[in-house]
Amino acid sequence: MPKPPRTGGDGIAEGKGSVRQTSTARTGNIGDETTGLMEKVVRRENLLEAHRRVVKNGGAPGVDGMTVHELWGYCREHWSRHREELLGGTYQPQPVRKVEIPKPGGKGMRTLGIPTVLDRLIQQALLQVLQPIFDPTFSDASFGFRPGRSAHGAVRRAQAYMREGRRWVVDMDLEKFFDRVNHDALMARLARRLKDKRVLGLIRRYLQAGMMEEGLATPRTQGTPQGGPLSPLLSNILLDDLDKELTRRGHRFVRYADDCNVYVKSKAAGERVLASLERFLGKVLRLSVNRDKSAVDRPWRRKFLGYSVTCHREPKLKVAPESVKRFKEKLRETFRQGRGRSLSTVMKELGRVTRGWVAYFRLAQVKGVFENLDEWIRHKLRRILWKQWKRPWTRFKELCRRGLAEARARQSAFNGRGPWWNAGASHMNQAVPTSELRRLGLMSLIDEYHRLARNC
Repeated sequence: MPKPPRTGGDGIAEGKGSVRQTSTARTGNIGDETTGLMEKVVRRENLLEAHRRVVKNGGAPGVDGMTVHELWGYCREHWSRHREELLGGTYQPQPVRKVEIPKPGGKGMRTLGIPTVLDRLIQQALLQVLQPIFDPTFSDASFGFRPGRSAHGAVRRAQAYMREGRRWVVDMDLEKFFDRVNHDALMARLARRLKDKRVLGLIRRYLQAGMMEEGLATPRTQGTPQGGPLSPLLSNILLDDLDKELTRRGHRFVRYADDCNVYVKSKAAGERVLASLERFLGKVLRLSVNRDKSAVDRPWRRKFLGYSVTCHREPKLKVAPESVKRFKEKLRETFRQGRGRSLSTVMKELGRVTRGWVAYFRLAQVKGVFENLDEWIRHKLRRILWKQWKRPWTRFKELCRRGLAEARARQSAFNGRGPWWNAGASHMNQAVPTSELRRLGLMSLIDEYHRLARNC
């Protein structure tokens, strides 16, 4: 997208509606950290950065159908009015658009709430002002949705606790966390730090904005739908009380968003921790623990952020079996579409998925899974070729063309076996060697893993 202009109109950029001319006209001592926050939210530099991030993140339109690429033109025409509404405390967010996506593993559906791009812009501008206020106060054991922190840091911290001899884990799952967030409990925690009532009122209106489905908006009395830029920070603000309680009790724990693992030295200790945390969450944060998904167990029988570990005294990180299964399911759709396309096209699409997957799991210290997946992918690609050749005589000619002796090619082409068996047979391995697949653009997962592991 071209760089937004710096002049003209009533938009975010300079002009007669410029924030610079009115930023001190409203209430607030802007030098105070938590008063005059709305002036900081609508400051020109903050809005331009928010616009850049919203456009970069992309995403589907909200209920009004406006795309991220139409946002700049809309703001040039209408931003002056919205700015006055924000500064006056009267801005009313639009309902979010309800979208349901399958949960990982296909167990149920996850509900997302997609705000309009204008509301995403305002939420992002809020986030940029509020994050520096709250983030420094968060626990060192909190890794989700925080600047300079990542899932990799959480996984490494968990491994360190296991190395200390804490070989039992309280794997705690909060039941429908984003759907069950209590608005009053969250607003009380925001009000501890924020004094600008316009910001507090705006956040509450975002929490209560209806969810649109089939043209009808349903009001919300609890929950903070996933999909808006502000939701991750709000979840961290609410769950910070859990972090502080765990720290006060002296526990070793790691939390990434609503995934929280507490590492202890015995099963009995773990059962006590889980029961006490269940009481704390219900009484203080008004949240409930999903007992069906929560457990006190050995870490190597559980997964955390897609990883698991070996049962050695020095536990090694490995890709959890569930993560491998989900990865294969994701690739199967590409393979299903491959029959009518060239292998090089299929491999380009595979590369877009496999490269990111290997980058995420580059911390794994058990590398056999990458070798097994390489073999499975090659098998799938040879199966595509076998099916593309369709008839026995076509297969016979292709095998001969690729160097097989005529007698062996005829026997292989007319053997009556299915595509999967033939794709793994020696005649297809000889006719379509790995070097040929590499030449066509196949990325080796194990080679990519070694390359990334060297740079870790």
